[in-house]
Amino acid sequence: MTPEELVAGHTVYSCVMGSRAFGLATEDSDTDVRGIYLAPTELFWRFEKPPTHVEGPADEQFSWELERFCELALRANPNVLECLHSPLVEHIDDIGRELLALRGAFLSRQAHVTFARYALGQRKKLDADVRQHGAPRWKHAMHLLRLLMSCRDLLRTGVLTIDVGAERERLLAVKRGEISWAEVESWMARLVTDSDEAAATSPLPPGPDRARVAEFLFRVRRESALKADGYDEVVRRVGR
Repeated sequence: MTPEELVAGHTVYSCVMGSRAFGLATEDSDTDVRGIYLAPTELFWRFEKPPTHVEGPADEQFSWELERFCELALRANPNVLECLHSPLVEHIDDIGRELLALRGAFLSRQAHVTFARYALGQRKKLDADVRQHGAPRWKHAMHLLRLLMSCRDLLRTGVLTIDVGAERERLLAVKRGEISWAEVESWMARLVTDSDEAAATSPLPPGPDRARVAEFLFRVRRESALKADGYDEVVRRVGR
């Protein structure tokens, strides 16, 4: 089974991400599609395992195998967590609905560390652009601000909201380079401080509910195995 066939025939959930999901879309915005596919269990019984992710087949499309997605979400990977909270769902089946119902199990105070680490990496790139070119890549600066706001609000409320709402115009002004880098730096620093303060009193649990996610993954893998041709008969014979 090719990677393209896995995505085409076994996707359990897909959504639009990027600026369109964040409420920051403009006329020239791309449509970034992110998905999750469940590789049939029988494919794991071979020497060559199914891919953990697939790029494409369409432009701006990327998908994760369900187990890999869960692993990253349990680590509070920002890009992965946000997929489960997109307001623009393109496709969902019963397994996808179960996964969405589980999305709270992935949220924890670990997000403070992972979001901050990711933000620091992006900030270093912006600082390098300022040193080399005299200005940052303004689009990247806008998205870093959005991520910092998302982290702050998640820690404050326990809810991950990715649409920027009332901050849209101000963020788009950053993208257009209409706000000075000094002002943007100050804004970023305030958001980092706010997140640090929110982490101390956050309603989120210390860690994710790994056991609940593991039970879900085991069950869907087992159900996939039982659907494999002849496997249910093998199970019956072994049980005799």
